[in-house]
Amino acid sequence: MTEDFLKSLRINKYEFSREGSVEYALNAYMNNSWPIVYIIKNDQVGEAYIGESTNAISRMNNHLANKERLRLKDLLVISCDKFNKSAVLDIESNLIQYMSSDSKYKLQNGNAGLVNHNYYQRDQYKVLFDQVWEHLRSEKYATNPLSRIDNSDLFKYSPYKSLNSDQHESILQILELLSRDKENTIFVEGGAGTGKTILAVYLMKLLKTDIREHHLDESDATYSEEIKKILAFKEKFPNPKVALVVPMTSLRKTLKKVFSKVKGLSGSMVIGPSEAAKEEYDVLIVDEAHRLRQRKNITNFGSFDETNHRLGFDKYEGNELDWILKMSKHQIFFYDEGQSIKPSDISIDRFKKQKWSASLMKLTSQMRVKGGIDYIRFINQLMHEKFDPNQLIFESDSYDLVVYDSLTELYSDLKKKESEFGLCRLLSGYSWEWKSAKADVPDITIEGLNLKWNGTNEDWINSPNAINEVGCIHTTQGYDLNYTGIIFGEEIKYNPETNQIEIDASKYKDKKGKQGIEDPVLLQEYIINIYKTMLLRGILGTYIYVCDEGLRAYFKQFIPSKK
Repeated sequence: MTEDFLKSLRINKYEFSREGSVEYALNAYMNNSWPIVYIIKNDQVGEAYIGESTNAISRMNNHLANKERLRLKDLLVISCDKFNKSAVLDIESNLIQYMSSDSKYKLQNGNAGLVNHNYYQRDQYKVLFDQVWEHLRSEKYATNPLSRIDNSDLFKYSPYKSLNSDQHESILQILELLSRDKENTIFVEGGAGTGKTILAVYLMKLLKTDIREHHLDESDATYSEEIKKILAFKEKFPNPKVALVVPMTSLRKTLKKVFSKVKGLSGSMVIGPSEAAKEEYDVLIVDEAHRLRQRKNITNFGSFDETNHRLGFDKYEGNELDWILKMSKHQIFFYDEGQSIKPSDISIDRFKKQKWSASLMKLTSQMRVKGGIDYIRFINQLMHEKFDPNQLIFESDSYDLVVYDSLTELYSDLKKKESEFGLCRLLSGYSWEWKSAKADVPDITIEGLNLKWNGTNEDWINSPNAINEVGCIHTTQGYDLNYTGIIFGEEIKYNPETNQIEIDASKYKDKKGKQGIEDPVLLQEYIINIYKTMLLRGILGTYIYVCDEGLRAYFKQFIPSKK
């Protein structure tokens, strides 16, 4: 069947103009109401528009009446006698995602209505899309192979990502709330990998796009509902002042780069909490809201105190959550209490108090980890000793989870995965001092293997030497990896007499992460959250090495061991 699909695949090029319409009107698929996908582009200005239609001639006439589209010069018509409406919607969606991330063109497309659809023989059309992409590359209409784009930040954090059903339902609810007369605080809660950052970026693009200028293709029910709600928002805020607040420096820098490459967005729209406190906004979208800070164990008390004073908050009680609430009419917090990892994070109790008067939404679908909800549930049970006596060893055809007796062997296997997939990184709990920051010495030595902590705090995941270093939670939270190697350090142990995981605070070396914590239960909660967060970074698999023999033995009861 795949060969039959490929035989009739055609990509025809025409001049995009009134004069050129005489030629493309003769295309058998275009003038017979057959589903097609098209790309309108201009290599000189580096812009393109991607669409699909079952009424292509009329659709081109609409485009020719659009001033933005008139900047474009060439029309590529992608046709196949096996196309149906579902297939072209899927191919259009994939082209938008990959071409926007390939960076040869900035897309004129808006991003409303991009939702995943399943349909008959979708796997066959995936092969067809691969062929379309290779043809585009051969004609210099695209640059990078799909595998390289898959690992890029521009793809992972693209505002053109297709949403799943619960993500899209959240978008509709958010738009409904934003268009009401009263001001709103919205919390979107979800665990690691449920697509919170994707949704935040999607929403930024949606709110900053003039929908009437960017969408001319036939609408389906999903698209129509989203357009209706975004137009209601635009009536209230014709040119909304919106920003994406990202508390973590590394992720903020990454997202600034992504925004700078998307038409209609800019890096200046991604800000830190202190920037959000300087001027008023219509909407502030806060990603990784659990990392907003309070006045505890921070390095810049002076500027923190000055901001509290300027905004009228108590010097000791005011925090970054208060700043955002005061400086915006609407706030959208993407939040996961299970990823709060240090004392400077605003307390869960403070967030709970705020949520009493807020609108709440929940994301449940697992977007990152191929092991899905079963893996997430397994990790929660593992790290909170909640297995019953009949618990079986974790098995999954879609996820590679292994515990190692040798770190050297784990690291060797991880480097092989790096050669095959890329984006494979070794991470660790903060069980060793960061000596290499001051001298050229190893930080971690195990089995004669000398390792150093991450050499940069900004965008370490993508830094050239990352595979030869060890990342900490502060440089990896919020990122996706293909495979993760994790060292469970000397600060976390297992007591076989009590059948409980325990923490040795004396061996936890993150000074800011434990200073002032008098309750050992709270410190344990932070450290458990750190390891859980790291265990949920890997898309394809997680390799584990454990320093404490008791904890390793506990893990090996439930996790496959390296043969």
